[in-house]
Amino acid sequence: MSTAESVQAKAPPQVYNVVHFLRSSQAGMKTRVGALNGKRVDYFKGKSAVKALLSPAYAKVKNVPEITTDAQAEAFLQTISQYMFFVRVDRAEQVGSSGSPRQVTVNPIQGFSQDAHFAWFYDGSQWTTYAGGLLMVAIMLAGVMFPLWPPIMRLGVWYLSMGALGLIGAFFGLAIVRLIFYIITIIVVPPGIWIFPKLFADVGVIESFIPLWEWDLPRKKGEKKRKGKKGVVEKGGAEKAELQNGASDVQANADDSAGSSRPESRSARVEEVPDEDS
Repeated sequence: MSTAESVQAKAPPQVYNVVHFLRSSQAGMKTRVGALNGKRVDYFKGKSAVKALLSPAYAKVKNVPEITTDAQAEAFLQTISQYMFFVRVDRAEQVGSSGSPRQVTVNPIQGFSQDAHFAWFYDGSQWTTYAGGLLMVAIMLAGVMFPLWPPIMRLGVWYLSMGALGLIGAFFGLAIVRLIFYIITIIVVPPGIWIFPKLFADVGVIESFIPLWEWDLPRKKGEKKRKGKKGVVEKGGAEKAELQNGASDVQANADDSAGSSRPESRSARVEEVPDEDS
C-alpha cells in the first residue's frame, strides 16, 4: 500500500462519501489530464469543487456534512486535502499541441484555494472496471469453448443466430421492395407513394412502421423558410424606403425653413414722375 492509500484509509466515512461524490459524474466537475512525474493524472480547479459542493446534486447525497456557503465548502475541502485524496499542483506552460497533457508539479504549500489546481490521488470505486474485465474474459472463454457446449445450448445458439440473420434479411428485403414500389408509383401515379415512410427516420421501432404509406409530397418547411426570407427582404426594403422618404421630408422642411428665414431681395422699381411744367 502506498503512502497516499495509507493516509486515505484513516479518513472518516463522511470524508469518503464527499470524495466519492466529487469523483463521480454527479458532481459535474470539469477535470483535465496532466502529467505528474511522468504519470497521467486528472486535475481540477478549486472553484469547480466548491461549486459541486453547493449544487443541488450534493444536497441529495446521504451521510455527508451540510454545506451552504463558500466558506464551509473551502474549509471542508481543506480537511479532505489532509488525507491526500488530492494535492495542490502548479501548471507549467503548454508544450507541444493543445491536446497533449500539461506538466504539473506539486506545490509545497498545500492550502486550499478556489483559484488553485489540484491533482487527484483517488480513482474512486473500481468494481465496475473489474466486473467489465471479468465479463469480457468470460465471453471470450465461452466462445473458444463452444465445441464443448452441450448439444441443447449449441442448438439454441444456432436458432438465435438464424433468427437474427432472418430479421436483418427481412429489413433489407423490405427496403428493396419499398424502393421498387416507389419507382413504379412515381411513374404511374406521381408524385409517388412510400411504404413505411419513416422506416429510416430517427424514431422508435414502432413509430418506424407508422403510417403504412404516404404520398411523396414536397416538404413545406423549405417553402416557409423561403417565404420568411422573402418577407424579411420585403420588410427591409419597405423600412429602407420609409427611412429615405423621411430623410427627404426632413431635408425639404429644412430647405423651407431656411428659405423663409432669408430676407426678401429688393428689386429696383421705375416710377414715372409727372412733369412740373405741365
